[in-house]
Amino acid sequence: MGLIRRRRRRWVRGVGAGVGVVVLGAVGAGWVVYVKLDGNITPDEAAAAELARYEKERPTSLVKGARNILVIGSDSRAGAGNRRYGRDSGTERSDTTILLHLAAGRRSATAVSIPRDLMVDVPGCRRTDGTRSEPMFAMFNYAFEIGGTACTVRTVEKLTGVRIDHHMVVDFRGFKDMVDAVGGVEVCLKNPIRDKDARLRLPAGRVTLNGEQALGYVRARKSLGNGSDTDRMDRQQRFLGALVNKVQSNDVLLNPVRLYPVLDAATSSLTTDPGLASLRGLYQLVRGVRDIPTERVQFLTVPRESYVYNANRDQLIEPEAERLFQRLRTDTPVEVSQKGRSGARADSSPAPTFRGNTAAQNDCG
Repeated sequence: MGLIRRRRRRWVRGVGAGVGVVVLGAVGAGWVVYVKLDGNITPDEAAAAELARYEKERPTSLVKGARNILVIGSDSRAGAGNRRYGRDSGTERSDTTILLHLAAGRRSATAVSIPRDLMVDVPGCRRTDGTRSEPMFAMFNYAFEIGGTACTVRTVEKLTGVRIDHHMVVDFRGFKDMVDAVGGVEVCLKNPIRDKDARLRLPAGRVTLNGEQALGYVRARKSLGNGSDTDRMDRQQRFLGALVNKVQSNDVLLNPVRLYPVLDAATSSLTTDPGLASLRGLYQLVRGVRDIPTERVQFLTVPRESYVYNANRDQLIEPEAERLFQRLRTDTPVEVSQKGRSGARADSSPAPTFRGNTAAQNDCG
């Protein structure tokens, strides 16, 4: 009996040691993954320092718990995988800019596209060579070209009166990798697409776009719609809605095996303010939005029309635009409809309805 007890104790110790090794191995592997993903993100220290210089003139947050994040899609050709879209001139422009408003309590998310051709007041900004530009009335994407992220944030705050809590910049490669990481995104095409410039050759009907195809689809002008930036932004919003739907329906955010490649893709080409430049910062953000119903994830464009002095430029429609900005500032609900107008009359509805769509809406029916 004594021999049996000694053997049993050795077996228990052996099993315990084995379990310990497995646990430590898992923790070690998890730490390696965490460090890798955390190190992928580039903190935008320069923008943070520049914004700190102008803290006194920036808007204040009015609603505790609400968050406003400026998402900028850069058309930079620098870096692996981006040069095929054109020559790297050393100048970046904001190809797409979205103001993402997350309601307090995370009851809804509203993504507002800002046209790159919108005529706005751009403040004097610090250039990359250290000199400063003069304030001017110019196209919106001039802000990013002349003064990068900080200049774009200040321009949006001046335009909307909305305090930008965080910002993130993603380039072409990051967008493509994100789409590939979720296994592609399905869209429905009424007609075949043949667009040499966008590198697209797609049949009509249901099509699952990979990253390369998706980038061409959201950037194409010549072969889709009427060739305007308006049509392109509508297409971008519908695609982003389909992407959100794909992520939520596949439980990507709750499945570590599916989540890792998405996080790796998202963080590898991401530049953010220091507050978001960590896996913990991004996780806290994602954790807050993952349970928002897709019908409350909304996409719209600022109310605008052709600029009175140049039909190829845009200007805000007032007072509709200010009505939208005021609702974002005060965290008041916004409604969207595919049949809606740029903005409802002040006395027509408790919640003005703007033209847009939700992530729950599906072009494929």
